[in-house]
Amino acid sequence: MREQVGHVLRDYGRGGMEGLRRWMPQRDRLKAKLAGLIGGSAGEIGFVQSTTAGVVQVARSLPWRTGDGVVLFEGEFPANVTPWQRVAQDFDLALHTVPIAPFLRDLDEGLAELARSLRRGARLVAVSAVQFQTGLRMPLPEIAALCRKHGAELFVDAIQQLGVAPLRVSCGVDYLVAGGHKWLMGMEGGGFVYVARDRARALVPRMAGWLGHVDGLRFLFGGEGHLRTDRPFVRDASLMEQGAQSNLSLAALEAGLDLIQQLGVDAVYEHVQAWHDALEPDLLQRGWTSARSADPRGRSGSLCLRPPHGHDLLEVHRRLLAAGVEASTPDGWLRFAPHWPNAIEETRLILDALR
Repeated sequence: MREQVGHVLRDYGRGGMEGLRRWMPQRDRLKAKLAGLIGGSAGEIGFVQSTTAGVVQVARSLPWRTGDGVVLFEGEFPANVTPWQRVAQDFDLALHTVPIAPFLRDLDEGLAELARSLRRGARLVAVSAVQFQTGLRMPLPEIAALCRKHGAELFVDAIQQLGVAPLRVSCGVDYLVAGGHKWLMGMEGGGFVYVARDRARALVPRMAGWLGHVDGLRFLFGGEGHLRTDRPFVRDASLMEQGAQSNLSLAALEAGLDLIQQLGVDAVYEHVQAWHDALEPDLLQRGWTSARSADPRGRSGSLCLRPPHGHDLLEVHRRLLAAGVEASTPDGWLRFAPHWPNAIEETRLILDALR
């Protein structure tokens, strides 16, 4: 990744605008790779700065009608809540929140709870592919089937799944967003949005910038007479590309993605589950509580646990950091998030540190 980013910096340093021109073809190449990762097409991919930017773009670009229902999930990362709350207020929409506890007990029980909410009427369901608190991987194919049955569209925040567990939009995903700095191993500032081709035609360009026009770059490189602001807007996911993108971040995203695709997401997922299998049982024996799903469909790259009663989570976290073990603490859980570079033997170091 550092080598790829270095190439961008050198080209910009040597060529200025020519550096930009040299790296523009990389965007089309990266779109094709991202489309391959999720099973879409390059024309269904647009670049955004972050997951949040992608959520806001989609939320503001849908053709809302007064009273449309939006289904959210309890305990979601705020990036996939706040934008929907704002459009609900601005367009007079109805928000419904599905409790997450039934999904944690049993995925089928959770799906039954979602079905009850959908029967009340909904235009769209917005869900994270993996819940950030607990690492629960949501059953997207089953959720998509329920959406189709009840006439709702499906929006997915995929930042906690892409790169570590398989995800295919062909299961019925209409919109998907992800930043590139987590499991895709890129940098902040480079993310993407997927919009299914048949949904893109209905988008309203409320958030469009100068790059949202057809041939938006032509006046920079095509000679005289092309500086116009009356060009029509594009009718695909690139409508989300408001202005200048971070070529450094996109180069880093491609480098991280190339490594993951060489290994294969299925192989990465199997390795990470073996890592979890090596750590979790010992901690359970010591009185820890694990949020890892008993149903393999609900397992992700994150292993989220709580220490035994009487042990302060933040103190445990500080001790782990002092021992050189990096973990996070999302809302009261201790989260381990190994990836393909993490050797299974590392789990013995973690157990030693926790003693």
